[in-house]
Amino acid sequence: MAPPNGYSINSSPLDESEDGEPLIERDAVPSQCCSARLNLAFLMFLGFAVVYGLRVNLSVAMVAMVNVTDPKPAPNTSIVHACPLPAGMDNTSDTFSQPDGIHQYPWDSETQGWLLGAFFFGYLCTQIPGGYLSGHYGGSLFFGLGVLGTAVLTLLTPLAAQMGIYWLFALRALEGFGEGVTFPAMMAMWARWAPPLERSRLMTMSGSGANFGAFLSLPLTGYICETLGWPAVFYLCGGAGCLWAFFWFVFVSDDPRTHRRISEEEKDYIISSIGPQGTGHGWSVPLLPILLSVPMWAIIICQMCSNWSYYTLLTSLPTYMNNILHFDLKSNGFLSALPYLGAWIASTLTGILADSLIARKVFSVTTVRKIFTLTGVLPGAAFLVAVGYSGCSHILTITFLTLSTTIGGTMACGVYINQIDIAPRYAGFLLGITNTFGTIPGVVAPIATGYFTEDHTLAGWRTVFWLAAGINVGGALVYTLFGTGKIQPWAVTEEEATEVEKNRSPSIVT
Repeated sequence: MAPPNGYSINSSPLDESEDGEPLIERDAVPSQCCSARLNLAFLMFLGFAVVYGLRVNLSVAMVAMVNVTDPKPAPNTSIVHACPLPAGMDNTSDTFSQPDGIHQYPWDSETQGWLLGAFFFGYLCTQIPGGYLSGHYGGSLFFGLGVLGTAVLTLLTPLAAQMGIYWLFALRALEGFGEGVTFPAMMAMWARWAPPLERSRLMTMSGSGANFGAFLSLPLTGYICETLGWPAVFYLCGGAGCLWAFFWFVFVSDDPRTHRRISEEEKDYIISSIGPQGTGHGWSVPLLPILLSVPMWAIIICQMCSNWSYYTLLTSLPTYMNNILHFDLKSNGFLSALPYLGAWIASTLTGILADSLIARKVFSVTTVRKIFTLTGVLPGAAFLVAVGYSGCSHILTITFLTLSTTIGGTMACGVYINQIDIAPRYAGFLLGITNTFGTIPGVVAPIATGYFTEDHTLAGWRTVFWLAAGINVGGALVYTLFGTGKIQPWAVTEEEATEVEKNRSPSIVT
């Protein structure tokens, strides 16, 4: 269905300007205020806030769950700390007191690394199936069940920890299994809901819930651990996820065509601006062309590399704050959260800016995606390396970490939404593939961090930060060379291409 005053960005790769980018015409746009698409973005935002609260709560709670950070020292020896202990802190261990009756566990650094990485073993398994099924059936059911299932399993965390580390490892893997469908389902839904000139802002708004969830849950987890005990963290987070699921299933629809409360004006605008790509892909997908696509592999490599540093901080930053800088648990959670506050703000604002640059034809879609990817990676990597050379300075460490993650938030409207540019109809399936590869660092990075930091030295953590920064930069360079914002030929059916040629306006320059 073509818009009245031009053609959809998603019509075909044949509808291109002289520089090869899809043409985007600006028609009368219904207000976003109180619109169905904005309500969807807000509910997704809350959903991802819950999802990341469920994901990272163990990172902070781990500090309270263990009664020692190392095996007990041999007689007549003492623990050597990389940074001096604050006045009044015990010099033999980093034990955190818990309310009476709350059990703690003697897990060493390696065990903690495996438990923090367990989530991603399950998370790997459902990315591609979740993207494929969401693209065929619609994503609302899979997104809702993914969050709800993870929330219910989170309620069982204290019981699993009491039963043993293998039970806790299995439970965390199952949580990842349920949560793995959420991002592909989001992408599949936006393929049907997001007008091309609003993609960046709607998708970054909804996806920024992840950073907001990390920002909110890290300090709250620390506070709850010290006041109510670490088991309460999992009960409260799990309960919040169950409450959110009720509102999701009541108010959300897969498609603007089936939404009960959308206005006719908004529905027509969304359907006409997205065009024929805003429908399900059926049972068949062009798997071989996808796997042979150079732009697709550029996205995969870049996301894998950038996720290494992201997951390193997400899972291990509270441990760094505790074992190296010796923050108390409440400060640990709050200061660990500051970088994610910056990333939330940066991703939201740059999403608006990216749409504006595309709508005003200042830059092409390809250029916009590459600019925001590079600006997120290069300065962010430099500040991450600087963290390793901040020594025991709390101020410098927090400043560099916050700058690194804040600047990295600009990538949200870069490579992270590029799947919907190159193949809107298959966007959920593509994100399933890219996120499968992108989750591998979530498994490996915590284990590698545990290996490099077994002795809790600044040198070990410096290696961790250098490795993350170097991998991040390498991926961004690959994307800059081979990435694109053009719809790929394999993403358009022959019938669609024929229809576009038939209805091509004579005013369009090719």
